Amino acid sequence: MTSVNVKLLYHYVLTNFFNLCLFPLTALLAGKASRLTTNDLYHFYSHLQHNFITVVLLFAFSGFGLVLYIVTRPKPVYLVDYSCYLPPPHLKVSVSKVMDIFYQIRKADTSRNVACDDPSSLDFLRKIQERSGLGDETYSPQGLINVPPQKTFAASREETEQVIIGALENLFENTKVNPREIGILVVNSSMFNPTPSLSAMVVNTFKLRSNIKSFSLGGMGCSAGVIAIDLAKDLLHVHKNTYALVVSTENITQGIYAGENRSMMVSNCLFRVGGAAILLSNKPGDRRRSKYKLAHTVRTHTGADDKSFRCVQQGDDESGKVGVCLSKDITVVAGTAVKKNIQTLGPLILPLSEKFLFFVTFIAKKLLNDKIKHYYGPDFKLAIDHFCIHAGGRAVIDVLEKSLGLSPMDVEPSRSTLHRSGNTSSSSIWYELAYIEAKGRMRKGNRAWQIALGSGFKCNSAVWVALCNVKASANSPWEHCIDKYPVKIDSDSSKSETHVQNGRS
Repeated sequence: MTSVNVKLLYHYVLTNFFNLCLFPLTALLAGKASRLTTNDLYHFYSHLQHNFITVVLLFAFSGFGLVLYIVTRPKPVYLVDYSCYLPPPHLKVSVSKVMDIFYQIRKADTSRNVACDDPSSLDFLRKIQERSGLGDETYSPQGLINVPPQKTFAASREETEQVIIGALENLFENTKVNPREIGILVVNSSMFNPTPSLSAMVVNTFKLRSNIKSFSLGGMGCSAGVIAIDLAKDLLHVHKNTYALVVSTENITQGIYAGENRSMMVSNCLFRVGGAAILLSNKPGDRRRSKYKLAHTVRTHTGADDKSFRCVQQGDDESGKVGVCLSKDITVVAGTAVKKNIQTLGPLILPLSEKFLFFVTFIAKKLLNDKIKHYYGPDFKLAIDHFCIHAGGRAVIDVLEKSLGLSPMDVEPSRSTLHRSGNTSSSSIWYELAYIEAKGRMRKGNRAWQIALGSGFKCNSAVWVALCNVKASANSPWEHCIDKYPVKIDSDSSKSETHVQNGRS
C-alpha cells in the first residue's frame, strides 16, 4: 500500500511539475509588481517607444503564428451518439440451443462422410461452447434457427439488413438527425459483401443524398470498426460542417462452417449476431449534445510477417467446405500486434511521469543489459479510465488483462459483453462502451480506450474523451439486464480455453 501511495505522489508531482513551479514564480512576480512606482512605469513606456519597430515585429510574428495554428490544426471530431443493435427475443439462443443448431447444420450437409452425430466432433464443439465465456442470452440469425438451417445468400442478406437498419433507425430516432444531412458513410462487414454494396443499401433504404461520400470495407476482420472510424475522421478533416455515419457489423449466416476441421469449428462457437451505428460530426455546434470527442486513433498492421498474415484465414478445408481457420499462434501474434500498437499510442496518452520512468529503464538496460531483463511497463490506468477490449474470446481478454496490468473491473465490460452478446466482431467495442454507460461510470473528462484485434493481423486503437457525464442512450442493449452483470465465471474453465481453441480438447 505504501509503494502505491509513493507512486501516486510521484505521478502527481511530476505531472504537475510546471504548475507547482508556476506558483512561486507568480508570487515572486506579484511581489515585484507591487513595488513598482509611477516612475518605473514611465521608464518602461519610454523603453518601448525607443524600440517601437521591435515591439511591432514581435506582435506581428505572434499574431501570424496564432492564426497559422488556428487554420492548420485538425478540427475536433465529435461522437454525437451511437446505437447497438439488440435482436428480437425469438432469436435468443442458449448453449444447448447452439449445440442443436450445430447438429442440424451437420445433418443438413448430405455430402458428409461421417455421421452427423459424430460424438468426438460434437463433444469438441460442446467443450468450446461451455468454456467460451458466452452465456444463454446471445443471439443467432433466423436462417440458422430454422429447421433445416438456411445458409442461403437470401438468408445472409436478410440478417445483415435487419442488423444495419435496426441500428440506424434507433440512432436516427435518438439523435433526431435527418438522414439527408449525412455527408459521409462508411460500412464495414468482413464476410458478407454483396452487390450492390451494403453502403448502397443504406443509401437506398434511408434515401441519403446523391453527393454522399460512401465506402464499404470488406475482409478486414474484427478490427475494422476502428479502421472505419479512422477513415471517417480523415474525411471529416477535409469535408467541413457535416456528419459522418459509421456502421460496423458481421454476418454469421455467411460465415458458419459445416466441416470437420477443428481449427475452423472454433469460430462457430464464438460469433453471434450484432452491429453498431455511430454518428460523428465536425460541426462546432454539436459539441454541446455530443457524448465524446475523438482524441486519438492508432492503426498497426503486422501482415508483412507470414505467421501474422495466416493466423486468421478463410479458405477451404480438406473436403472443400469454406471456413475461417484460427491458428494456434493467434495469442502470440495478437500480443505482438498489441505491443507495437502500444509503442505508438503510449507517447500520445501517457503522462510525463510514466514516460520518464520508461526512459530511465531504457537507458539503464542499455548500460546494464545483463542485470535488467525487461523495460518498464507503463501504467496505462494513469492515462485511461475505461478499457474496451475486443470481446474475441476469453483467451484474448486474459492476455490483454495480464499484459496491460489491468484489474478484473477494468476488463469487466469485455467479459460481460462476451457473456451477453458473444463475439459480435467489429461492433463488440461499442457494446462494451454501452455497458460502461449503463453502469453509470462514464464521467466528464474520462478517457475510454477501444482496442480492436483482427485478421491481417491488425491491432487498432481509438481513444475517446467524455464531454459530459454520459448516460446510456434509449434502447441500449443493456437496458433491461445491466443489474445481472458482472457474472461470475469459473476461472478454471478459462485456463483450459486456449487448449480447446488450439484443437487439443
